[in-house]
Formats: sequence, C-alpha cells, structure tokens
Amino acid sequence: MVVDMKIADRRARTQGRKPEGSVVVDDSPIARLCVENGLKMTGQRRVIAHVLSEASDHPDVEELYRRASAIDSRISVATVYRTVRLLEEKGILERRDFGGGRARYEASDSGHHYHLIDVDSGRVIEFEDDEPVRLLTQIAKRLGFDLVSHRIELFGHRLEKETPKQTVAKNRNKSGS
Repeated sequence: MVVDMKIADRRARTQGRKPEGSVVVDDSPIARLCVENGLKMTGQRRVIAHVLSEASDHPDVEELYRRASAIDSRISVATVYRTVRLLEEKGILERRDFGGGRARYEASDSGHHYHLIDVDSGRVIEFEDDEPVRLLTQIAKRLGFDLVSHRIELFGHRLEKETPKQTVAKNRNKSGS
C-alpha cells in the first residue's frame, strides 16, 4: 500500500497534480535559505521551514511538530528533530536556551535583537536597542579587541503589573527628562 501510494504520488506530480494527502506550502524565507545552502527541500522540510518562518515566538521542537503536523499529518516528530538539527548545523537556525529545560529555535539573522525572558511566565520578549552595541564595542576596544558578535539574554521578574510603556514613562520622570 505504501509503495502504491508512492507510485500514485509520483504519477500525480508528473501529471502536474498535487499528490493525494499532501499540502502545498509556498517558499518561505527559511526554505530559500535552505536552497541557497544546497539542501534538498522535501515537502516535509518545506512545511517545517514555513512554520519556522511564520513563528513570531521561539518554538521548541514539540511545538514545531504540533504546528507542522497540523499542516501535514504525515510529518513525524523525528523528522522535525532531524530537520531542526540540520538547519542548526547549516547556520540557518539558532538554538536558544531560555531555561525551563527546552531548547527553542529562531531563524539566524544579522540584526541586533535581544531577548528578555520573564522567569515567571517563560514569555520571551524580543527588543532592539543600539546602546548595548555601543557599550560592548567600547569594552572590547578597551580590552584590545574588535567586537565580532554578541548575544544578550536578560532574565527578570515583571515589576508590579506595569506595562513596558508605563515603566519607560516612570523612568523618564525619575530622571527629569
């Protein structure tokens, strides 16, 4: 039966039809990076790349599997693990350890963004700020180095129940700005 299904899928593809039970996923930024890095893009890898490209959070492998299998039920958790490991080896994905015993993943990029992890909820807040780059560059120069790369992960408890905007406004008022 599996062989018959593979033959039927192959026939469908050669006739320009979608194989039965398969899902077409448009090329995503991560899928394009995979192709640029010489990786063969199977249908399941395309689905996983699509899920990773669409993620606004930092999913772990189990969450990636849940999302990918909702698109294509034939994807196994082992396939997700293998794909994530391969993408990490090729430098397409970065592994993050924000505590909690689960590795999380995000697309590699050259931008400077940082992570603030709420240790109470596990929520990860991404933010950008030019000040750390300036400070770290100065420190590296003072020690006789050119800064090549850096990573900042902050862990904290939310102060009271303020929103980030309230905290910024409160700090401005304290400094007299």
